[in-house]
Amino acid sequence: MGIIDHISDMFEITRTRKSKRKPMQTVEIKVKMDCDGCERKVTNAVSSIKGVKSVDVSRKQSKVTVSGYIEPKKVLKRVQNTGKKAEFWPYVEYDLVSYPYAIGAYDKKAPSGYVRDVPQAYQTPNTPTQRLTSMFSDENPNACQIM
Repeated sequence: MGIIDHISDMFEITRTRKSKRKPMQTVEIKVKMDCDGCERKVTNAVSSIKGVKSVDVSRKQSKVTVSGYIEPKKVLKRVQNTGKKAEFWPYVEYDLVSYPYAIGAYDKKAPSGYVRDVPQAYQTPNTPTQRLTSMFSDENPNACQIM
């Protein structure tokens, strides 16, 4: 706490390295691909991005799945630079939503087994219908006490 400490604080060299490592992410993109050439073009464009670990292309579903230490916006931009119309994957599996035929959720262009990811398709927790149906369910061990 003397002069030596004060001088050493003045001349202290600290290294502040600002290297932020990107987290491991999986990015799913919807891309319209018609032929092997389109598929190869998109695969080559995406696999050349620094940090990409794997690229999976499904032409039948028009879907590209990219995993690695990447930024989703950069991947989307790179796919769009190939001349293809691309957007982030807008669908969820049919089994994961409560109301797959809600307004805006059902999409004729969606791959089989998928619906659009819209808030109307999900059931809000603790709604009265959910509580009543679980109250008289066979899975509820206290149901016989109510009746």
